[in-house]
Amino acid sequence: MINPLPPPPEQARAINLPPVVLAVLAVLILVHGLLQLGGQHWQTFAQFAFAFIPARFGAAPFPQYWGSAYWSMFTYGLLHADWVHLGFNSLWLAIFSKPVAIRLGTMRYLILLATTIVAGAIAGLVVHWGEFVVMVGVSAGVSGVLAAAIPIMYAPEFRYGLRSDAEIRDLKALRPIEILTNRNALVFTIMWLGLTMFTATSQYLTGTAFLEERVIAWEAHLGGFIMGFIVFYLLDRKPVSAIPEA
Repeated sequence: MINPLPPPPEQARAINLPPVVLAVLAVLILVHGLLQLGGQHWQTFAQFAFAFIPARFGAAPFPQYWGSAYWSMFTYGLLHADWVHLGFNSLWLAIFSKPVAIRLGTMRYLILLATTIVAGAIAGLVVHWGEFVVMVGVSAGVSGVLAAAIPIMYAPEFRYGLRSDAEIRDLKALRPIEILTNRNALVFTIMWLGLTMFTATSQYLTGTAFLEERVIAWEAHLGGFIMGFIVFYLLDRKPVSAIPEA
């Protein structure tokens, strides 16, 4: 009997990111580029129609398109203050999206990204109810993807850059309780939360707004991060790591 040949190794790509991540990055760059070419008029229109503004939900009348209070809870993630803002968000999204997109697949990755963006808007609404502050950027989605990446990146079998797509899909992700007992995963999570809370303290001391002063929307980051954990475990169909039997 002739043994079957082993499967061929995966081909290396020049840009080693899943197609869905490249597509998301392309959309973000395209939207920002077109608005820059359109000039101040189109940039102002985009902020009015698509940026998230908590004042849309306030008691006082706020001029807006019908329904924009709700669709802007997602579309604000497509807008950015400038190229630097877009560049940093795109960089971190690319770094943390790869294992998550490979693990979840295209549709579930997009669901996670979309729900964490919306969660960021909800968190911003809770903190700034009725206030006229303009929130833009995919930062909440980045935070959500980062949270989803933690159970994968700190799984015992994971080695970033060395694992094939099939191995990432098949490894046993950390369970929620295991993140608390895995020193590296816990330190990473605490450091991220600490940085977020430091940002929150500095913002409240200065009293600045989101878009006008290029201030980080910490509450959106936190909301996206928490939702990222929740949605990952709801969407992940692979078995989580089991506690070894005695």
